[in-house]
Amino acid sequence: MSAKRAVIVGIPGVGKTTVIGRVRELLIEKGVSAKHVVFGTIMLDEAKKLGITERERMRTLPMSEQKKLQIKAAASIAQMTATLTLIDTHLFIRTQAGYLPGLPSEILTTLAPTNFFLIEAGVADVISRRSSDTTRNRQTTDAATIEMENTLARGILAASSVISGCPIKIVRNESNMVEATANEVFQALLE
Repeated sequence: MSAKRAVIVGIPGVGKTTVIGRVRELLIEKGVSAKHVVFGTIMLDEAKKLGITERERMRTLPMSEQKKLQIKAAASIAQMTATLTLIDTHLFIRTQAGYLPGLPSEILTTLAPTNFFLIEAGVADVISRRSSDTTRNRQTTDAATIEMENTLARGILAASSVISGCPIKIVRNESNMVEATANEVFQALLE
């Protein structure tokens, strides 16, 4: 298998990180060197150099500073050497100025992804997962907002695919279906 960088995205609450963890396990079981990196964590590592220690605080930075952190994080990820890098990120970040694209063209150029996966889940599942997640400061929202975020995610992903030339695979992660969802992503990565 030639080296791949798979960008795996989804709105908060779809179970993306859980699915990615299982995909990584499946890849390792198959003997594939796989690394799971969280784009926001790499950004926070860069932000710490500026004295910012909380992930949520990055959203309050001026847009120009957020973009600089994105570029530094992308450059760091691009230098990783695993056979398959699973990049856990968001297509947009809700900021005070509006939605900031998580994968603008300069980030896509730097990352040079080979695959895009959009993890989706039903609105009720997303609301339930967001409200029960005590590990993060998740914004709970209504069904209309989640539908709008799903539409926005698909639009941004389509534009990202056009810019990068990468295929898109949309995968549903309904309740209690992590294994099936992860297996669908896993099988696509083996192509």
